[in-house]
Amino acid sequence: MHSSFKTIGIIGKASDPGIAETLAILYRYLKQHAYAVIVDRLSAQFLTESDVESSAIETIGQHCDLIIAAGGDGTFLSAARAIAQYDIPLVGINLGRLGFLVDISPYELLPKINNILTGQYSEERRYLLRTKIIRDHRVFNEQTAVNEVVVHRWVTPSMIEIVTRINGVYLNSQRSDGMIVSTPTGSTAYSLSAGGPILHPSLNALVLVPLNPHTLSNRPIVIDDTSEIEISFCQTKQINALVTCDHLEIPEVLISDKILIKKDPKPIRILHPEGHDFFEILRKKLNWSGGYP
Repeated sequence: MHSSFKTIGIIGKASDPGIAETLAILYRYLKQHAYAVIVDRLSAQFLTESDVESSAIETIGQHCDLIIAAGGDGTFLSAARAIAQYDIPLVGINLGRLGFLVDISPYELLPKINNILTGQYSEERRYLLRTKIIRDHRVFNEQTAVNEVVVHRWVTPSMIEIVTRINGVYLNSQRSDGMIVSTPTGSTAYSLSAGGPILHPSLNALVLVPLNPHTLSNRPIVIDDTSEIEISFCQTKQINALVTCDHLEIPEVLISDKILIKKDPKPIRILHPEGHDFFEILRKKLNWSGGYP
């Protein structure tokens, strides 16, 4: 089999033993076709072969030309963050429920993977968000997110009061349960359930979605993705707030902290089987009425 990919990494949902069968099928197929295969260390436990080469998820991208993520969107997001710095493509196998990002079904696994490995695919680049928590004029914590960054109240019945600035320019103040800053990729995730718009993945945009705002005129707003977003707090007493980057938590945010959010300069590369159609995915996943007019 001719392919520009020589070493292929596999990242699975290590908390789900149900992925074992799919991992075994994929691993044996790749080995039979003479690919070097590296499996993330936690998922390697599901394979019975004695000579499986494994690596920590944080470093697997150093050794591979392609990564295949087997699980749901959460597994895909973890894989994307882990390999973003290496500029290698990522393919998703959907073993979860909804799966906007993982678009290969296990029932069509081998034909679709074969097509991708022989160059029959479409590629797109999607940008991540880089979040910095500024405390005492220094970066206290820094994380990336593929879908969204969320600032929200934590372990308290009270709303939080936040101030938002775009490129240093005051946007608004609001009392709410928090704020979602979403990429186009994340517009079909938490942002959507909070009332935000669906953004086509090709848009150079970000969407800010308030969570249960006290003032109902606070509505989602779409801005250019080159913007820097600054979120700060205007309480007079300490609050319980939490920042999440996808599903990674940064707890115990202080009222004196500032949260800076900006597009990361390095995109992730996603490979889709030929014929990938974003609108078809929306119709299928969101149960929109089907059929052509």
